[in-house]
Amino acid sequence: MAHSFIAYIDEAGDEGLTGHYRQPGIGGGSSHWLTLGATVWRYSRDLDAIQWANAIIDKLPVQKRTRPLHFMDMSHQQKLMAVQALCGKPFRSISIIANKPIIPANIYTEKNQLYQYLCRYLIERISWLCRDMRPNVPEGDGRVKIVFSRKRSMDYDDFRAYMDLLHNMDDPDIRIHWPVIDIEGIAAKDHGSMRGLQLADIVTSGITAALEPDYYGNVEPRFARLLKPQVYCRGKNYRSYGAKLVPSADQLEFSEQQQEFLELFG
Repeated sequence: MAHSFIAYIDEAGDEGLTGHYRQPGIGGGSSHWLTLGATVWRYSRDLDAIQWANAIIDKLPVQKRTRPLHFMDMSHQQKLMAVQALCGKPFRSISIIANKPIIPANIYTEKNQLYQYLCRYLIERISWLCRDMRPNVPEGDGRVKIVFSRKRSMDYDDFRAYMDLLHNMDDPDIRIHWPVIDIEGIAAKDHGSMRGLQLADIVTSGITAALEPDYYGNVEPRFARLLKPQVYCRGKNYRSYGAKLVPSADQLEFSEQQQEFLELFG
């Protein structure tokens, strides 16, 4: 039987924990934030999502229309257009947003360790969302098809084994709703091969822009403000669900501009 949902996963920022982070007006350095984000919709709407992406492409300059959509390759005007084009579409987004400078250098020392840690939080929330939405989505078997934007440094057989390990652990801190997760079906595809991954990039990067300073030290909360209605929440609780900060906000320092993120999702 077919899946009921599909989740496309992409990231914004990098995993660098070198202690050398970008400073305004100075090139180089790692991003301050690493976000692992998912866009989730009914599996039956996957072809619709191709049309959502094509509508964005049709508004780009001719020379960009043959390339995959990539948020960082767009001008600010094009980014705003792309986010506006997705507003109101029938999907939900989930973002796990890690503040890297606060992470001690000796914690995540193995390859992809931080990425996998954030994946656990993300897949937990994907599972909760699909469980919550199942009464309104009668088609399919209730499970979600999970597709990652391929990372060359990531072994996805190892990742599926990691998910099996979590599944078999008797640990109350692991709160994944396993009946909706298809571990064997977890896949990784190249960014350019699937429009769903390209839309996940736009949404994840757009939300992260409210926290990640640009070259001039500014952040851009407008994208997150536009996307807020599609961010997964329960009641008015966003930061436990679709906009989770790691660590929690009370352990972080925010600039005056970054405070708008807290106001949006507080």
